Order: sequence, then C-alpha cells, then structure tokens
Amino acid sequence: MELAKITSKGQITIPVAIRKLLGVKDGDKVLFVQEGNKVVMMNASVNALMEAQKDFQGVAQELGVQDEQDVVDMVREIRAERLS
Repeated sequence: MELAKITSKGQITIPVAIRKLLGVKDGDKVLFVQEGNKVVMMNASVNALMEAQKDFQGVAQELGVQDEQDVVDMVREIRAERLS
C-alpha cells in the first residue's frame, strides 16, 4: 500500500513503486476507473490496448484468418484491390 498527498491544486505525486507497477513514465497518461466504491488507476495505453483486443475478439475467425500467412495473404489482396 502506498500513500500520496493531494496538493491545493488537486495534484498528487504517484509513488515510484506504483509508477513501476503501472509501467508509466513522464508524459504518460493514467486512467481513473470507478468500480463500485473504489477508484482504480490504470495505464491509459494498456487499457486502450485491452479494449481494442476485446473489440477485435473473434474477428479473425470470422475472416478465416488462422495464421500469419493468412494475414500476409489478406494484406496482399487488399493492396492489389487498392491499386486496381
């Protein structure tokens, strides 16, 4: 458990151990998510990646993509269509 003090401007310094745990550095963004009576702080980039993964779940199966070669073939097909 870590403790941080809120300044008069509502700012806090995230303790080093928590920054390392979240994988954030200077300039990165953090996301605050309310979960019931708690607020959870997350690395905004990691959260965006998790949301994208969730949104794309099952799409590969729908497109018939089973391996890396299928992806390469699909990219070639799309490029050929655009050049036509």
